[in-house]
Amino acid sequence: MLEFANVSKSFWTGTQRKVILDRVSFRVDLGKSLGILAPNGTGKTTLINMMAGLEKPDEGEIRRGCNISFPLGFMGGVVSKVSAMENARYIAKLYQLDPDYVESFCRWLCNLGEYFDQPLGTYSSGMRARFSFALMLALDFDIYLIDEGMPGSTDAEFNRKAGAILQERLATTTIIIVSHQPRTLEKFARSAAVLMNGKLHMFDTLEEAKQLYDYETQG
Repeated sequence: MLEFANVSKSFWTGTQRKVILDRVSFRVDLGKSLGILAPNGTGKTTLINMMAGLEKPDEGEIRRGCNISFPLGFMGGVVSKVSAMENARYIAKLYQLDPDYVESFCRWLCNLGEYFDQPLGTYSSGMRARFSFALMLALDFDIYLIDEGMPGSTDAEFNRKAGAILQERLATTTIIIVSHQPRTLEKFARSAAVLMNGKLHMFDTLEEAKQLYDYETQG
């Protein structure tokens, strides 16, 4: 499980204090994927990073009772000076997985051709996103963290394969996906929450969450 207990987080912008979370408590149990709706600028990425342990709360406690992924798109664990092949094998060893399998999986899913054997520093942002997503799916996690859904890729074949894999993972893993678009959450989560003004409003269904979200953002 993943649990937030009275967690608060804020930033000083230079002119005012921006509140991301204000004494928020919630729990995600394994097998119960969660979608979180949040308008742009409310702290979606900060929330996901806190779940992964990349950012600490100002107050409160975050409890992680399972193996939680790094966020989709997070490239902090890879080295730009070396190739995707070398990065994949290195990360596999860190997670005590078969380097041959992780390399082969990423090479197949990314479909980067000769670029897979070239330094990540030569990649476009879309290529880096595809590699990051492939690497996350190659590793074995209880909970996968996704910020805004599929990476910004125009590669239709990659999007199809990665989407199909995520659908399969729903049977055995848990997904927490955060987005400003309700449509992005529909494929991956039945229960949902709305992050707004420092509060996280939890609902049993995505439809209930959408009603509040639409009222607050469109009304």
